[in-house]
Amino acid sequence: MDLKNFQRALSQIAETRGISEQAIIETLEAALATAYKKDYGQRGQKIKAKFNPISGDVKFWQVKLVVDESMLYTEEEIEELKAKKMSPAEDFSAAGGSASGVGGVQQETPQKVIFNDEKHIMLEAAREKKPDIKAGEELEIPLVSKQDYGRIAAQTAKQVILQKIREAEKDVIAAEYKSKEGEIISGIVQRLEGNTVLVDIGKTLGILNREEQIPREFYRQGQRMKFYILKVEETPRGSVVVLSRAYPKLVSRLFELEVPEISSGVVIIKSIAREPGYRTKIAVASEEEKIDPIGAVVGQRGTRIMAVINELGGEKIDAILWENEPDKYIANSLSPAKVSDVKIEDKNTALVSVAEDQLSLAIGKDGRNVRLASNLTGWKIDIKPVVVKEKKEEAQEDNEESEEKEGKSEEK
Repeated sequence: MDLKNFQRALSQIAETRGISEQAIIETLEAALATAYKKDYGQRGQKIKAKFNPISGDVKFWQVKLVVDESMLYTEEEIEELKAKKMSPAEDFSAAGGSASGVGGVQQETPQKVIFNDEKHIMLEAAREKKPDIKAGEELEIPLVSKQDYGRIAAQTAKQVILQKIREAEKDVIAAEYKSKEGEIISGIVQRLEGNTVLVDIGKTLGILNREEQIPREFYRQGQRMKFYILKVEETPRGSVVVLSRAYPKLVSRLFELEVPEISSGVVIIKSIAREPGYRTKIAVASEEEKIDPIGAVVGQRGTRIMAVINELGGEKIDAILWENEPDKYIANSLSPAKVSDVKIEDKNTALVSVAEDQLSLAIGKDGRNVRLASNLTGWKIDIKPVVVKEKKEEAQEDNEESEEKEGKSEEK
């Protein structure tokens, strides 16, 4: 074996696949053990290989489970299993033998097995080789190393290496994206499968489920968009990166990209309320008195906020000034409507008075403005219209004139 070339190939695979050299060596050891068993081992044997990357030597062991009489099925128990058509593992599970409590402490109960000379070794025989070994432990018995393997064994080893490397690669990718949960990532729509969108996010594909999509937003193949990494989910097929376009924090992450004051912490997004595809309200505050948080978020001629709006497909965004005092905060949250008065009725309810011409603006289409304001502030908001004083006086004068006219007509 050319060790220099091997080391070079090992480093190259580790770099291109993004997995550690140790993981590749473990994969090689598993493949060598499989090849050894294929050509020189017996059915039921458990073979272990250890590869030395410095010298190129490979050592092999047969691994056996150390058992005593209490861990073995009796002939009567084996006959009962055959009659019930159950495997030993099924019988063990049905008996509830996974753990037993002694003095409130959970202890593992040794699983009973049918003795197999290739898999098991009795405790007395094992102690001749290793005096301090206990039942339930594994004994490693050295084997004669082999260098030559047949075509079938080599092909099997190759398949094991490819499979193990793919598994290791998936684990690395899953761990990488797990650490990126809560961040945004740029991706390209690869294809649509029913209501699910598959997105190329670099090393793997992300999944955008229907409930995480923006309503009325259309996706086409090759389209580049930004997504929120919601979570990495374990499935029977492996790890899946779940993306979102509807999650509220997507908006705050987009503002972090567009507004340096937010990314640096000078301007803080205190709260956010969103109805994806329709409208979003964000409450912002500044740590420095000289900084105008609303101006920082909106940007010169609205360039910053428009960049976020365009990324969200035209979703309206209201930037609200956060206030410590609830009445002022609630009044701001109903923007763009102008509020006449706010009365705090109890702990969670506020009565807001608005002029008649501001009523529809305060409530919003389908009640969306007041609903978002309520979600933003955490207060239940009741809105009532108020008649402007001038209108009251005009109405009173009109009444007086009509009364005078009625009086004159009666005299006539």
